[in-house]
Amino acid sequence: MTITLTAADWAALLLHFLSLSLLAIGGAISTLPDMHRILVDENHWLLDSQFSASVALAQAAPGPNVLFVALLGWNVGLNASGATAGSALAWVYGLAGMGVAMLGVLMPSTTLTLVASRWAHHNRELRSVRAFKQGMAPVVMALLVATGWILALNLGKTLDHWPLWLLSIASAVVVWRTRLHLLWLLGAGAVLGWFGLV
Repeated sequence: MTITLTAADWAALLLHFLSLSLLAIGGAISTLPDMHRILVDENHWLLDSQFSASVALAQAAPGPNVLFVALLGWNVGLNASGATAGSALAWVYGLAGMGVAMLGVLMPSTTLTLVASRWAHHNRELRSVRAFKQGMAPVVMALLVATGWILALNLGKTLDHWPLWLLSIASAVVVWRTRLHLLWLLGAGAVLGWFGLV
């Protein structure tokens, strides 16, 4: 896929990630639906398959949860380069896309978190601080459900993919109703995938 990004497009990409950074309650993954809307649906900077693959690869890799943002930026940069993969131009554009995306996501939220955590720690006994912490829990959950929905839509909308839907629902119920460690669920999913059952 080849796209053309002007300086205004790069600035818009940075501005979009800057604004999403302040909405990333529960982590950057909670803003995934809006990233999909901007990068895939509205601007067509990424294909739906590139978007899903970037998120899946970053989530499967060890390291911070926010790595998917770097991969999304990398793929936008590669698409903007129009060069063959592995060329110097592709690397420059890929690194530029990754830098813009990560700077946009990390700068505002890091600054706000530092200031707010110092203030909240200093005022931790205030009723308003405790109420704020309790009130944010449903917001975080709703954002994570929206993220799961966007990723689940890529499984397919037909009944042909019913094992994947069933596995997703069963995993959600197990996480919700038990204290089973998530690594057991990941391992079970890997085994089911290995044998081609999902």
